[in-house]
Amino acid sequence: MHQIKVQHLITILRLSDLPVEADFNLEVNPSYLNGKGETLLKAVFEDLKGKGRMPILERLKIDFKINRFLFVYDDAVHFNRYRLSTLKSELYSTFSYPWVDSYKRLCRNFERECLKAGLQDRIWNGPPIASKVFGKSEEYGDLSGNGSAGWKLNAYNDVQYDLITRLHGFKLVRIPVYENLMTGGSLKKIDDLLLNPKEENQQMLLNWISRKLI
Repeated sequence: MHQIKVQHLITILRLSDLPVEADFNLEVNPSYLNGKGETLLKAVFEDLKGKGRMPILERLKIDFKINRFLFVYDDAVHFNRYRLSTLKSELYSTFSYPWVDSYKRLCRNFERECLKAGLQDRIWNGPPIASKVFGKSEEYGDLSGNGSAGWKLNAYNDVQYDLITRLHGFKLVRIPVYENLMTGGSLKKIDDLLLNPKEENQQMLLNWISRKLI
């Protein structure tokens, strides 16, 4: 579903003169993390109770790119207590991200939706590296004790995206599944608008993305 919604948005954007590049991969230069970047990331890793060597992503998979702006679409599994904890770290006072306050609010308000979407084994337990660095998950849905290793890894990786894109000279734009747009006199979730986009909403969606290119 994620890819379908993103593809619908890209199709609309290509009707404009915006230079849209879909499925952009950013190769990570780990040396960019040396010094302050590593310190900021390590603080997040330790706050999530990470142990051992910090895993560093080799490449970042970006939904689409427009000039120096990188766009990622965040589904329900990105909004929970672990992501909220990372958003309170020093990284987000060192660098400015215009969406941080709204993401904190979404993490507080929509963890129940994350529970509905994030109980699959590949999300709750995550890949083997998740339990290796964050410990074994509790039973599905149990956020007491060690909670979910997979959710912690997702939160940690989100921080990597936020930090590494900035260190590489890009501006990361996060689109939350819960973002609303006014249309027809009422607020509509962007998620619903992109699932079945109507022709009459195309210009509105173009304008919405264009406002983010600042």
